[in-house]
Amino acid sequence: MFEKHAAMFLYCVSPVHLGTGQAIGVIDNPIQRERHTGHPCFAGSGIKGAVRHSFELLGGTREELTRLFGPDAGSSSLHAGAISFGDAHLVALPVRSLKQGFVWTTCAQALWRARRLLELVKVETNWPIPDPPAEGNCFVANAQLLYENKLHLEGFEYEATRSDHLKAIGSDLARKALPGDQACAYFRQKLSSDLVLLSDTDFAFFAQNATLVEPHVRINEKTGTADEGGLFYTENLPPESILVAPVLASQTRHGRKGDGWHDAAAVMARIKNVVDGKLLQIGGDATTGRGLVVARIVEG
Repeated sequence: MFEKHAAMFLYCVSPVHLGTGQAIGVIDNPIQRERHTGHPCFAGSGIKGAVRHSFELLGGTREELTRLFGPDAGSSSLHAGAISFGDAHLVALPVRSLKQGFVWTTCAQALWRARRLLELVKVETNWPIPDPPAEGNCFVANAQLLYENKLHLEGFEYEATRSDHLKAIGSDLARKALPGDQACAYFRQKLSSDLVLLSDTDFAFFAQNATLVEPHVRINEKTGTADEGGLFYTENLPPESILVAPVLASQTRHGRKGDGWHDAAAVMARIKNVVDGKLLQIGGDATTGRGLVVARIVEG
């Protein structure tokens, strides 16, 4: 039984390709998406694999790795791990803006889902989430985003209404989801001021169509030129995207008590100590710099 609970924010600092392994559309290598919302997501198994893969590089030990995540397949003493990661769902998506470069877009549905998760793990939020705006409308906190009192995202124009609630939500997200170092001070300030609330429908459109799609060409090793039919397209979640996932801890199951690693609190504390604020690589295309995310773990 999982006795300790926390939330892990994942802040993308490069394009991220956590793929589905199959495609039926124009994009050959699409990213993972939730079935019921169509929003990009990260499967919990992928997050756990990424943390396990990087655990020793981030300061953990081989013995801790086995205790927390379970032994490797084929081990003579198999037991379950003591840490679990749930699926990460999208909280805020960067979208190109006519003013200020880009904004973080979100919707009431995404914010309420994030707030529900945070409150389930006893993390205080008190977010004053406004009622969803009508389609073609939005709420903003920063008037400098507007041109002639309208917000322009990609090729679309939105009727904008000022809302101080967005600044409160953005400021709290900046504290919880982004690293606290000086290198991210600009982005924490921008998230505090440039969070935009769209309707659920408009946000779903950008979540489906505002991702990064890159063409790739397969090269023939013998000729050094492109293979015939070797053009393919890969989808990535854009940098600055923010997701959140549950993290659950139980007591260790290796059967040896009294070594300081038996209780769930110690398990969660160790995971947080090793992972919080650190750079992880998740998903594919690691050799081309894809999949870099910063993890932040928050507890109640």
